[in-house]
Amino acid sequence: MPKTTTYTVKVMFGDCDPAGIVFFPNFSKWMDASSLDFFMQCGIPPWRELQKTTGIIGTPLLEIHTRFIRPATYGDTLEIHTHIESWAAKTFVQKHVVMKDGQVLCEGRETRAFVVHPEDEPDRIKSIAIPDFIKVACS
Repeated sequence: MPKTTTYTVKVMFGDCDPAGIVFFPNFSKWMDASSLDFFMQCGIPPWRELQKTTGIIGTPLLEIHTRFIRPATYGDTLEIHTHIESWAAKTFVQKHVVMKDGQVLCEGRETRAFVVHPEDEPDRIKSIAIPDFIKVACS
């Protein structure tokens, strides 16, 4: 069983469209927040701290797939269950399951990479091999 964390979101009125249901990009915003929260719950320092010790500046999004099943509205409390579905040499796939009261509302998969600023091109980013200490802490 993969290591799974839970990130809680309270849906506010401003998160919803005129019909009173959560505007779909908010799910992506919450999954992005849950992605970072996953690493922090696994004991990985915030990106600004990790940059000082390893040069890693974060895990930008390369690809996203989302499947919507049920709506949510303001006043709802959502739980986003996040884990690493797979590791590759330089990328990984995180799966997010958004739930309310035990029912799945939305599932998302994000492909991400750990990146640094190359010394010879500090305005660019490049992916790196995923460090073993991160795989160990998050598996």
